[in-house]
Amino acid sequence: MQNNDGITLADVLCEGFEQYVRAYGPLPAEQYKIAHAIMRCRTEALGGHIYRCDECGHELTLFNSCRNRHCPTCQAYARVQWVQDRIEEALPVPYFHVVFTLPQQLRDFALRNRAEVYGILFRAVADTLKVLGADPKRLGGTIGLIMVLHTWTQTLEYHPHVHCIVPGGALSPDRKSWINCRDNFLFPVAVMRTLFKGKFMDMFYRGVESGKIALHGTLGMYENPAIFEQLVRDLHDKDWVVYAKRPFATPENLIKYLGSYTHRVAISNRRIVKIENGAVTFRYKDRRDHNRIKNMTLGIVEFIRRFMTHVVPKGFMRMRHIGIFSNRNRAELVALCKRLLDGPGVKESSQKRCQDIIESLTQKDPLCCPHCKKGRLHIIERIEPVMPLMRAA
Repeated sequence: MQNNDGITLADVLCEGFEQYVRAYGPLPAEQYKIAHAIMRCRTEALGGHIYRCDECGHELTLFNSCRNRHCPTCQAYARVQWVQDRIEEALPVPYFHVVFTLPQQLRDFALRNRAEVYGILFRAVADTLKVLGADPKRLGGTIGLIMVLHTWTQTLEYHPHVHCIVPGGALSPDRKSWINCRDNFLFPVAVMRTLFKGKFMDMFYRGVESGKIALHGTLGMYENPAIFEQLVRDLHDKDWVVYAKRPFATPENLIKYLGSYTHRVAISNRRIVKIENGAVTFRYKDRRDHNRIKNMTLGIVEFIRRFMTHVVPKGFMRMRHIGIFSNRNRAELVALCKRLLDGPGVKESSQKRCQDIIESLTQKDPLCCPHCKKGRLHIIERIEPVMPLMRAA
């Protein structure tokens, strides 16, 4: 039994991953790789360094991080740098937060064809917002948006959706002016919903016809044309969920808010309450009950199964930058938009050192000696990594 403070996802995997393998293995290689990385994170397996205080001689051993994007321990540092970069690029206009959700009938298709369906989801969202932004009846220019894929609920159920932040306006086609949107209004939700549905369904239908979306397992029933056509009709008749929030008071507030989404994994370590009798208890926010914080207990194998459904395919980018924020043109176009808006120019990104990020997260200098509180810690020895905990079957 483990409980109280300090329980991590690594503890859960160390205790239950072998049971999970026996229940569901052999697993995709990516699941072994992720589990092994998280279990070895900040342990002697990855090596580390020994530090010594130059004032009192106190020694401290710190082990290396795994830096896996699914590891809740490692993502906080990446988030701080991302938030800082986006704030430096922020335009002095209202920013909107829009969420596009995949209907429940399509979730099995996504779960068995992650890269293809997630790619379609991103393209459908981007095309929807770009088309509306370019429409002369609305903005008539090039918008910018940042999209982040999430696939989970508070209870780790599978629920693919895309969070977007969109500045309230667009760069004119001749690049000589900035076109502001109306106060507190981006695009009509009903229009976004209809356009998103049409674009996604067109790409989805073609993906199934071409075989790029494979009909594995229970999806085999849709090889029957009549059943598949009925699914398509049902999805066209359904109202898809698109949610748009009112703009935040400042771009910085929205970016910091979305920063909690960008590098989040399915569950953070602080939400895990205990591991006891082969089960994991964790906290969740019950949105159907006034966002009250409650506890849920799952068998350890079921907990790991739910976590693994949120693994992103190897090489798949979970965050996309479009339009004026596209990676290729961002520096030029953001600087241009700021000049048109009479805002400050784009600062050169200030890459923070690891200790700077730790200090911003903890409000403590990580190189200050924890023993005497006066001296500075210096590396005196490097610890070499050791062999992995286990190998993929």
